[in-house]
Amino acid sequence: MINLEKIAESVISGKAEDVKNMVQQAIDEKISPKKILDEGLIAGMDIVGKKFKNNEFYVPEVLIAARAMHRGLDVLKPILVKTGVKPIAKIAIGTVKGDLHDIGKNLVSMMFQGAGFEINDLGIDVSSARFIEAVKQGAQVIGLSALLTTTMPSMKEIIDSLNKEGIRNKVKVIIGGAPLTQEYADEIGADGYAPDAASAVDKVKELLQL
Repeated sequence: MINLEKIAESVISGKAEDVKNMVQQAIDEKISPKKILDEGLIAGMDIVGKKFKNNEFYVPEVLIAARAMHRGLDVLKPILVKTGVKPIAKIAIGTVKGDLHDIGKNLVSMMFQGAGFEINDLGIDVSSARFIEAVKQGAQVIGLSALLTTTMPSMKEIIDSLNKEGIRNKVKVIIGGAPLTQEYADEIGADGYAPDAASAVDKVKELLQL
């Protein structure tokens, strides 16, 4: 019988092929897909997030672990869909208008996927209209990323647009990026700010009371 802790360990050490094979073995052994997800893939990424927060892991290790987690998820996803396992929440994430940086955003996306969220990655240079569309399509959280001080005002524009559309109360807004602070989040009316990818997951869980 496959040990799900071994899947988690292989995610942490970034052994993508092992993760894929063990997830398939667990499926063949009729272990519930939700159990494989929670106790294997998510458990592994959870430890990766903690290590990243404590400066024991850096961006390359996180990316390698995330790639391993995705290999397992690719095998598991069709079965999760069939058995009706729902993501814990839907998040739309993007780098705001005028900003073309995506490494931080990609890292945050991977952390959210690793924690069991459904991600709608809107990419870079994303307009207010596209964020509004994502909320209308069911996103419960929007994540706004900026690396340039010159693009920070786009975040306020997005929040103002949500207010104008009358849908601000339907969504939680979290912001992140090198020049940003909690003070700026408060100033523009965002629900939260996260200094790094692992904290972003914690912050969203707190906002959604998960």
